[in-house]
Amino acid sequence: MNDYFRVGVVTNTHGLKGEIKVFPTTEDIRRFDDLMEVLIDSGEGLCPYAVAQVKYSKNLVIVKLEGVDTIETAEALKGRDMMVSRENAIPLEEGEFYIADALGLPVFGEDGVQIGTLKEIFPTGANDVYVVKRQGKKDLLLPGIPQCVKKVDVEAGRIDVVVLDGLEDL
Repeated sequence: MNDYFRVGVVTNTHGLKGEIKVFPTTEDIRRFDDLMEVLIDSGEGLCPYAVAQVKYSKNLVIVKLEGVDTIETAEALKGRDMMVSRENAIPLEEGEFYIADALGLPVFGEDGVQIGTLKEIFPTGANDVYVVKRQGKKDLLLPGIPQCVKKVDVEAGRIDVVVLDGLEDL
């Protein structure tokens, strides 16, 4: 299981006093309101920063980090992942899981045979799409609906699915 989760990516600077623009990669953009500390990937490890202020602008979050007080310091953070520790992640409801924990899990069909491994889950307007990496074949795209994704069991280390008619041929 992952100890850290990406909540955003630093896209640019904002103003001259060290604020940064962050593209959120979390389902709930308002989760930034409750963040006291974030970790930014420096390329050599995760560096902790206290969150001083959060504002919202269109689909971005404007974040002021303590110790980042100039445009030059903020510029150095561009393109970096903004992470939170598992302890600071949004608590899960019953039956939910962190996507980061499911990535790489083996995916099994209804016959019990492994189809591949989970490569990615991405949201669409209607439902999530599960991308299953298969050996020697194109990735399989499965809609994240109960008729197709039967069970995601992070603890057991497996995902059980039913490949609906027509999906295998896409």
